[in-house]
Amino acid sequence: MYNTALGLDLLFETSWEVCNKIGGIYTVLSTKAKTLQTLYKDKVIFIGPDVWSENNPSPYFVETKSLLKGWKSKAQLPEGVSVRVGRWNVPGKPIVILVKFDGMYACKDAFYGEMWQKFGVDSLHAYGDYDEACAFSHAAGLVIESICKYNDIATGNKRIIAHFDEWTTGMGLLYVKANLPKVATIFTTHATSIGRSICGNGKPLYDYMKGYNGDQMARELNMEAKHSLEKAAAHNADCFTTVSDVTAIECEQLLEKRPDVVTPNGFEQNFVPSKSNFTKKRSEAREQLLKTASALIGGNLDNDSFIVATSGRCEYRNKGIDVFIDAIMRLSQLKAGKKVLAYIMVPAWSKEPRMDLQKAMSSNESKKLNEPILTHWLNNPESDAILQRLHQLCINNDANADINIVYVPCYLNGNDGIFNKTYYDLLIGMDATVFPSYYEPWGYTPLESVAFGVPTITTTLSGFGQWVMSTTNNQFESCGVDVVARNDSNYEMVVDSIARSLKFLTECDECETKKINAAAMSTASRAAWSYFIKYYVNAFEIALEKKLCK
Repeated sequence: MYNTALGLDLLFETSWEVCNKIGGIYTVLSTKAKTLQTLYKDKVIFIGPDVWSENNPSPYFVETKSLLKGWKSKAQLPEGVSVRVGRWNVPGKPIVILVKFDGMYACKDAFYGEMWQKFGVDSLHAYGDYDEACAFSHAAGLVIESICKYNDIATGNKRIIAHFDEWTTGMGLLYVKANLPKVATIFTTHATSIGRSICGNGKPLYDYMKGYNGDQMARELNMEAKHSLEKAAAHNADCFTTVSDVTAIECEQLLEKRPDVVTPNGFEQNFVPSKSNFTKKRSEAREQLLKTASALIGGNLDNDSFIVATSGRCEYRNKGIDVFIDAIMRLSQLKAGKKVLAYIMVPAWSKEPRMDLQKAMSSNESKKLNEPILTHWLNNPESDAILQRLHQLCINNDANADINIVYVPCYLNGNDGIFNKTYYDLLIGMDATVFPSYYEPWGYTPLESVAFGVPTITTTLSGFGQWVMSTTNNQFESCGVDVVARNDSNYEMVVDSIARSLKFLTECDECETKKINAAAMSTASRAAWSYFIKYYVNAFEIALEKKLCK
């Protein structure tokens, strides 16, 4: 465990993904929580959006009405802004404040005007989720202000830090900056909004990085509001951080600000089953994965089938889903050592779990279903890039096929109607994972994979891949990871390299497989938060020093 003498009076961390599992930032915060609690106890307060209801409660939040009871009774928050206080149901169980922010829309225009005058944030062309994110983060800023004033620590030399994650919380940081001059601020961009947009629009990011101007590209791609807010937060924070050297270069070019600290993402080993329970959990996962696919295709798949998966955000090109599909097709040409079952676990616009699949799984029917590549019906099948690519390749799945591909277009939260297991509860049953991202500031998915002892393939364009390359030999036997060189012009080489790496894994004997699994877990242990938290402590020190010296 990293030990530090750094004293803090309060540490706030605000994110749209606090108790709200929609992406990788949830994993960052929920796994970091235990280490922060060990260092600072209940001086750590996470703030997230209260987007839940009685009919749809957060499965991660446990309300505790006695927590911060005195402050709540005198909070004096604006009408339409309310809070619930409790614990985040993850290792460490930190204090969480969920904020209902509906009342902030009424003062939106005046607030945007103030942010333009003070910080140059251009909200004129805002659309989509911009208003919602800004309403939440503005309310979060008010909550931080209210707690500081209640405890009479808004002035003086108290050591208070307000940490904000992603552009979605930028307005909260700027509000604190303007109204709480004694509170030190940290801003972390996990991926720049304009960099992600450049890649998502099919433009080459890396070969032309030095020629891009962030402001110009924001105007071209209709990203002015988000980019302007993110840039203002980065420049005005007392400490600006990002998650990898890959993204630090991107920030310097597109946001015109070099991060003060790179804070790589760790993982908490408490999320992995104990040794005594590991084999059982793996067997259960494999059984469920094979059972689902067998019900789709109307025949039993071999128990020793090689199960490989990709997962993550639904970004067809950025996350390398296109590469994964093509690599699996290439693997079929190379003739793998085992039959292969490939899963694409990417949340899309899913409509409902398939009733015919539910029936087939419960009755053990042996009849091939229509659309045997899909576990949940989609609202937009005609425009879903993954489904359309599988159709284009005439993937139809069959019990006798050497390779089958199954698309799972929903969040695996344990209540999806088909698997009814969480992503982690299924990940443990894989034989390998592939995350061939084109745009991946860090890469939690490959880190999660090796934490469960599952070897993974990623690329040199991911922060995690760069970290592996810089700390160990790039071989499965050494680290459980294969980092494939990827750039703007070697797509086919990447596809072929991944296919050959998968073929190698399918041909490994039991002894070799165990060695690779152990190497994967060893790599994950080196990326534990107990090692990586020092980078955050450094960020805390920078922010406090800058604030207290003013």
